[in-house]
Amino acid sequence: MTSLSRRQWAGVAVVLTGSAGVAVAAAIDQAAVATCLLALLLAAVLAGVIHLSRRIGRVNRSTQAAVRDLRTVVDELQRRVLAAVEKERLAAGDRHQELTESLARAERLTGRGAELLLREQSREIEALVQLFQWITPRAPMPAGVTLNPSDLLGLVHIARDRAPATTVALGSGPSTIWLGYTVEARGGRLVVADHDRGRAGRTRALLAEHGLSTVEVRHAGVTELSVEGGAVDWYDVDALDGLHDIDLLVVDGSLAPTSSNALTPALHVLGRRLAPGAVVVVDESPVPRQGGFGLTAQRPLPGRWVALADPQSTVRA
Repeated sequence: MTSLSRRQWAGVAVVLTGSAGVAVAAAIDQAAVATCLLALLLAAVLAGVIHLSRRIGRVNRSTQAAVRDLRTVVDELQRRVLAAVEKERLAAGDRHQELTESLARAERLTGRGAELLLREQSREIEALVQLFQWITPRAPMPAGVTLNPSDLLGLVHIARDRAPATTVALGSGPSTIWLGYTVEARGGRLVVADHDRGRAGRTRALLAEHGLSTVEVRHAGVTELSVEGGAVDWYDVDALDGLHDIDLLVVDGSLAPTSSNALTPALHVLGRRLAPGAVVVVDESPVPRQGGFGLTAQRPLPGRWVALADPQSTVRA
């Protein structure tokens, strides 16, 4: 009852008052009054019923409209869900097709890649066997060599073949040990220049461990060098004093202080100090321009090295 509105309370009060009036009029034998009051009461009840019916009709229409709107929303949502599911199904099909093609392509290439890898490993093992057939070390050879066995084989091969009296290498490291043994066996001298003081010290320690007293390691700090009208960072030329009649010059671009062409400054400084018939070994395939001192004959060596020499001399590889 506490949930009734004021209008509803008023209707209840009118009905109760009319009913009480009818009862009182009937009790005092006032039939006409009771009949009038009863007629008014019935009219009020009828008006209330009509009002209630209209309210219920409005509520019903509102409910139907809400149901229609809800059905429209549900239908739209259903269409969107179905479209999204279909889109994802098509995308999944495309991804499955791409994955299938990738797997098939990888399966085709795996056999070829494995074959190439086995060939490469076999080539490196053969090079390592050759190296130890030529050289008998007096201490364990350094591990973690930056050069592959085939690269080391190229250096050792040219040094054995040329038997240089004086060899100069720009850049030191484990390869210095292999060159040192080769030059020692041929009765020659090896001088190594390195701009990295720490690496030069480690190389000296390795040389001492192997007893290679014929190898000299010089620390040559980085200075600015003027070459062909430009300036490059290169080894301190003062550290290269006293080097003449160089029979074999090794230019390792990976260890050079400059990231540009390492051959040009090397020939600019040491080109005039090369002995007749000298060979320059470099880890690229350059074409020396003017100032190349006639080193136009190029021969590939095992590994990544290229030997440059004067065409009048013979370079065997």
